[in-house]
Amino acid sequence: MVQGHAWGVIAILFSAIVWGTTGTAASFAPDVSAAAIGAAAMGIGGIAQALVAARGVMRARGMLWDRRGLLIAGALAVAIYPLAFYGAMRLAGVTIGTVITLGSAPLLSALIEYLLDRVRLSRRWTIAALVGVIGMALICTAEGLPKHEAIGRDSVPLGVLLGTIGGLTYALYSWSARKMMLGGMRSSVAMGATFGLGGVFLLPVLLATGAPFLASWTNAAVGIYMAAVPMFLGYLSFGFGLARVAASTATVITLLEPVVAALLAMIVLGERLPALGWTGVAMVVICLVTLTVPVPPRLAARAAPREVA
Repeated sequence: MVQGHAWGVIAILFSAIVWGTTGTAASFAPDVSAAAIGAAAMGIGGIAQALVAARGVMRARGMLWDRRGLLIAGALAVAIYPLAFYGAMRLAGVTIGTVITLGSAPLLSALIEYLLDRVRLSRRWTIAALVGVIGMALICTAEGLPKHEAIGRDSVPLGVLLGTIGGLTYALYSWSARKMMLGGMRSSVAMGATFGLGGVFLLPVLLATGAPFLASWTNAAVGIYMAAVPMFLGYLSFGFGLARVAASTATVITLLEPVVAALLAMIVLGERLPALGWTGVAMVVICLVTLTVPVPPRLAARAAPREVA
């Protein structure tokens, strides 16, 4: 049992690390658009996930049809997410794009649950959200930009907006997949169908924008890496780990992703943020830890009567 838990932790660590490499990897194909990068990563990788889960998806096709509204909403979010995420990193830099996207996702996820499922927003969530929003504001207003010729000061606000859209779509496809799972659908089927259909939606984008992948071996290698490693192997590894460790533990481990992304951006790309920007990054990480680390039962029992919607 302990050995299985250890392998689960290792698998999730692998996922977080390879997910954190995506922004830096994409920078090695600067003449490939963010839309093409996103479409290749999520499109090909998503269809590969669906093929792995194909047998279960076929057996559950009746259940999927009954929940087609959730499936289509999740698939559309899957299709929009990579376009926004890679666009944010291309316009605002890897560090800012990653932190804004991943930092906004849990906050927006809670808002979706509040609006659609009537789940109460606790005092803990409110405090964490305030810290996270202040942190993201500090990142956006900090003077200092990545040392990258393609990134200018005027492009950062648009990058931040795209990062927020990425966080929203991340939250939306996670919510829709979870709703299907709570309705009795196996996780592999819900995720395989959602990502597979999202990948199909992305194929026209890839066909329209993907020609630069064929212009050089470097561009082709970037496309293959993005689809095969972070998207396909990363999500398979994450699923393997989730079967062996608690979801709360897995979520905390994946906080390594923005750290890896920021370190690679500094070491490989020469990105720099001033002290104010790093203060914002630290506040976003604190927000994520606060949202994901489980509250001890005794403290939760004490806090429950005081929580307000």
